[in-house]
Amino acid sequence: MPRHQMRRNARRMRRSGVEPVMLMSDDLDFAPVAITVIGHWLWRYRSELAPFTVALLAEGAAMALHITHPTWWPIILITTAVITWAVSLFGESIGLTRGIERAYAAATLFLIGGWIAAATVLGPGNPPLPAILGIGGLATAIPWWAHRRRRARVRVERTLAAWPEIAQAVGLAGSRIQSAVVDLWGYRARVALARGQTVEDAITKLPALESALGTRRGAARVQPIPEKANRLELRVIETDPHPDAITWPGPSVTSIAQPVELGVFEDGSPARVSLLRRHALVGGVAGAGKSGGVNVIMGNLSACPDVIVWGIDLKRGMELLPWSSCLGRIATTPKEAEALLRDAVAILDGRAEMLAMQGVRVWEPTPQAPALIVLVDEYAELVDEAPAAIVSADSIARRGRAVATTLIAATQRPSQKARGNSAVRSQMDVRISFRVRERRDADLILGQGMHKAGWHADKLDAPGKFLISAPEHDMPRRARTYLLNDETVQQAAARHAERRPTLDPVSVVALEEAPGPDDADTVVAASPKGRHVRKAAQESAEEALWIALRDAPEDGISLGDLIDATGMSRPTIYRRLSQHEADGRVQQVSRGRWRARDEPNAE
Repeated sequence: MPRHQMRRNARRMRRSGVEPVMLMSDDLDFAPVAITVIGHWLWRYRSELAPFTVALLAEGAAMALHITHPTWWPIILITTAVITWAVSLFGESIGLTRGIERAYAAATLFLIGGWIAAATVLGPGNPPLPAILGIGGLATAIPWWAHRRRRARVRVERTLAAWPEIAQAVGLAGSRIQSAVVDLWGYRARVALARGQTVEDAITKLPALESALGTRRGAARVQPIPEKANRLELRVIETDPHPDAITWPGPSVTSIAQPVELGVFEDGSPARVSLLRRHALVGGVAGAGKSGGVNVIMGNLSACPDVIVWGIDLKRGMELLPWSSCLGRIATTPKEAEALLRDAVAILDGRAEMLAMQGVRVWEPTPQAPALIVLVDEYAELVDEAPAAIVSADSIARRGRAVATTLIAATQRPSQKARGNSAVRSQMDVRISFRVRERRDADLILGQGMHKAGWHADKLDAPGKFLISAPEHDMPRRARTYLLNDETVQQAAARHAERRPTLDPVSVVALEEAPGPDDADTVVAASPKGRHVRKAAQESAEEALWIALRDAPEDGISLGDLIDATGMSRPTIYRRLSQHEADGRVQQVSRGRWRARDEPNAE
C-alpha cells in the first residue's frame, strides 16, 4: 500500500477513536514495499527523469533495430527529418507556442533520430556512440530541467494531486479535479463538485482554498461553467498579468453600435461592452481609477460620428473640460445641469413622437441622426446640488433606450442616496466597479447579492482594475482599464473634434419647442435652415402647409419651417404629413425634411 494511503487510513482510524497498531514480524517481506516506494518515487519525479527515460528508450530501440533491421538507417533518417520539419512548423498546435520551444524540440528530435540511425548500423555499444548519448543527453536535459513552464506544470500537478485532502479540509469533500492547464500567469483547473455542492459554496470558501493551495491572498478565482451547475473553473493567479498601467492603444470603435473596449481581462482578452441603448453606472472610491475609465469611454465615443455626448461635471469641469471640443454641451453648475437634462428629455420626447407617427420602434443612429449620451461625472454631486435634475435623469433612464438617448453616471459614493431613489438605480444595464472599501458598496454598484456571488470589488488591488457586469459579462472576471494621460487626452480630443456630428432636425425642433426658461445655457446651435418660406396670412393653415411643401427645395423643408409657415403645432403637422404621405401627395426626403411630390395624385 502506498505511504500516503497508509497515512490517510491512520488518520481515519484516529478520528474514529481507534489507535493504529504496529505489528512487528521477523518474516515480513520488504520487497513489495520497496518496489511500491520506488515506483511511487519514479512516478512522482517522472518529469525530472524524462531525459534518462528517453535515453534508455533510444538505447533499447537502437539495440533492437541493430539486431533485426540494421539496414533501416536511411528510413530512420528520413522519418526523423520529416518529424523534425513538422514540429518546427506546426509545433504550436501541440502546445509549443514559443519559437525557442519549437527549435529545442526539433533539435532534440533530430539528435535522437540521428543517434538511433547511427546505432542501428554500428551498434549502440560501439564507441563513441555511448559517450555521444551520455554527453548529448545531458546537454539536452539541462534546458528541459530549467524550463519554467515545465517546472510550473510539475508543481501544479503535485499540488492538485493532493486535492482530495484539500477538498476535505475546506469543506468541499467529494469534489475532484477533471483537468488542469498551466498558463503564463498561473494555472486553472476544472473542478467537478460533489452532489449537492454549488459554485456559491466554493466562492464562500475562497480564503480557505487560498490557504490550502499555498497561494497569496486574493490569488484564487472561482468561475461557474455555464454548461453544468456542478462544474466550476478554479483559476490561480501566481503572477499579476497587469502589474502596471496599460497605455491606451486608441479608439476601438467607429460607431456607437460597436462594443467599446474598456481594457484587458486577466487572460489577455479585451474587455468590451456595448453602450448603445444601455444606461451605465461607473463606481469606485477616489484613486481607484474611475476617472481613467471615464476617459476611456470618452476616447471611444468621441471617435464615433454617430453619437453626440453631453457632459455634466459639477466639479467645475475638472474631469470633462479637457474633452470640451468633443462635447456637444457641457454643464458645470447645478443650473446648467438641470437645463441640460431638461433639454435631453425634450429631445427624447420629440424623437419618440416622430417614431410613433412613422410606426418605427427604435431610433437607429447615423451621422445625420446621431444617438445622444449624457455623461455625468460624480452623479452624487448632482443628487445633492441639483435635485430637480434627477427627475429628468429618471425620465431618461425609463424611456430613453428606444430613442437612443442614454445615461452614463460615474460616482465615488455608491450609496442609495447618492444614486437617488428613482428608476436610475434599476435601469443601469452596464455596471463597472473599480475598487470599493466595503462589501455593501460592491452590491450597490453591481447589484444586490453580487458580492456573495463572487463579485469582490473590495479586493481589487491596484488603480484601474475593475469588474464589469453586463448582459454579455455575467461572470466575475477582473480586468484593468487603459490609461490616458493628459497629453493623450488632448491629442485625442483635438483629433476627433472635427468629426463631431450636429443634432438632427427632429431634435432641433424639439429643443425649440421645449418649455422652460429662456436661458442662454439652454441654447444649442441649430442645423442650417432651409430657404425662407413665405407666409400666407390670408389663407388657411392647411393651404399654407401645402404651399410650403410645394415650394420646398429639393432637399425638403424642415419641421421647424413648416411650423413657422402654418402656425400649426408639431403633433398637427405630423398628422397632416402622415395623411398627405398616405394619399401620395408628399414624400419624406430625409429624416425630418419633407416636400410635395412632383406629380401629386390629388389637389
